[in-house]
Amino acid sequence: MKHELKIDFFHDVICGWCYVLSPRLRQLAKEMNLDVHHHAFALSANKNEMIGKFGSMKKAKKIILGHWQQCALADDQKRVNVEGMREKSFEYPTSTPGLIACKAAQKQGGQQEYWDYFDALTHAHMSENRNIADLGVLTDIADEVGLDRQRFLQDYASPDRVQEINRDRKLARKFDIQSTPSLVVNDQWVISGALPLNELRSQLKQIQQQESAA
Repeated sequence: MKHELKIDFFHDVICGWCYVLSPRLRQLAKEMNLDVHHHAFALSANKNEMIGKFGSMKKAKKIILGHWQQCALADDQKRVNVEGMREKSFEYPTSTPGLIACKAAQKQGGQQEYWDYFDALTHAHMSENRNIADLGVLTDIADEVGLDRQRFLQDYASPDRVQEINRDRKLARKFDIQSTPSLVVNDQWVISGALPLNELRSQLKQIQQQESAA
């Protein structure tokens, strides 16, 4: 029997490359019986961080949408709608509301529900161009993936969610994670970036062989 690998997946809801990688990792999780754990890693936790990084919210949106264009070229399913987001009048969302929402989904349904919600949320953001900084949108997405709406709102409002995000940040520091997406395999190997499916499969199989031989 093949050795199961534990994967810690560090990602952000506003990260286009995470959107590109997630379906590839899902496919390999099925193929290779991977044990995937999800962790929040805020690229721009709030408006102050985003303005500090880009100069203004307007500049942030312009620069980030430039990144989206690269993600659109790399996405296997061609789902990224750059022009749709460019036309929206709302400010580009910061990380924290969506990450708290993912943690609320996890509280209700565990790791698999986190992943389903994360994928639905990033799809809402990058394909449907909805405002994922808006609690109403986040709650509607909870409905769409089958979560209990009232429980989602209660779990979203709990300060425990922020503590969970902080614990993920502490774990990221342990592995010297600097960017998203990043995968930590069996608490030892770090794979950074949205690798093509075949390349990611090859790297994971190589690690699997090394672990089996150990």
